[in-house]
Amino acid sequence: MKIDFGWEIPTGRRRPPRAGISYEAHLRRILDRLSGHFHSAWVPDHFIDGQANVPEALVTLSYLASLYPALHFGSIVLGQNYRNPALLAKMAATLQQLSGGRFILGLGAGWKEEEYRAYGYDFPSLPVRIAQLAEVVQICRAMWDPAQFEATFHGQYYHIDQAICQPKPVPPPVMLGGGGEKLMLRVIAQHADWWNLVGVTAETYAHKSEVLRRHCADVGRDPASIRKTWAGVVSIARTRPQAETAMIGYPIWPEDTPILGTPAEVAAQLQHYTSLGVNCFILGFADEPEMAGMELFINEVMPHFKT
Repeated sequence: MKIDFGWEIPTGRRRPPRAGISYEAHLRRILDRLSGHFHSAWVPDHFIDGQANVPEALVTLSYLASLYPALHFGSIVLGQNYRNPALLAKMAATLQQLSGGRFILGLGAGWKEEEYRAYGYDFPSLPVRIAQLAEVVQICRAMWDPAQFEATFHGQYYHIDQAICQPKPVPPPVMLGGGGEKLMLRVIAQHADWWNLVGVTAETYAHKSEVLRRHCADVGRDPASIRKTWAGVVSIARTRPQAETAMIGYPIWPEDTPILGTPAEVAAQLQHYTSLGVNCFILGFADEPEMAGMELFINEVMPHFKT
């Protein structure tokens, strides 16, 4: 099984560039190093994080995809109701076309209520947002379908009438993020090409995978047809105490679990996930903007996963 690694591009208060270094220069410095080693780079979709700088996700991806033709680019993950679904389908189609097929459309139900309120979006209940997500994916697929010139869809929350998306792209993979066992994993079983979980332990990943398997059986889907991904932070150093020190003060959700330790320990922890079928990791490094951890990872961890 081929294992791919992606870098989560820093935004907001997580892993910002050093004082006096521009955001663009910081990204290019790291992407220059990762290009040819990593498979992809990913941008979170948020608008605000306190008073920190937060670039818009799809504009950032479009800019960087033109600069780094060796990398794929994806969103982790777009809030489904931040953009009109038909417009999102058109934007994704354009980026997929211009990048030569290097875009992954990551989507989620949306969760950050403060930015919904700040930007004037409605913030319906979670079951509604998950149902909306399912409709967004259906609209995207309808608009990308080469067999139909126009797409019409009338759902409970969204509708389009004879919407045209030209040129038709080779459809980008749709990655859905989430682990809710009753609603979200069923939508993932029905509609996802890829599946992403953030920060969960290998034990939790195994449990969620089993729930997803049952949903797939219910809807007649082969669970092996859904690519499994994991996103989170890696804290890697020559010694475990150094790796633990690098995590002090790192902004991580309380329930999230970092991958932490020496290169050998990090490789072993990643293998716990690959044994469950995970074959793409989307990572930030706790010591950024320094690159020592990234260098260790490229030189001493990635060789364990070369096919």
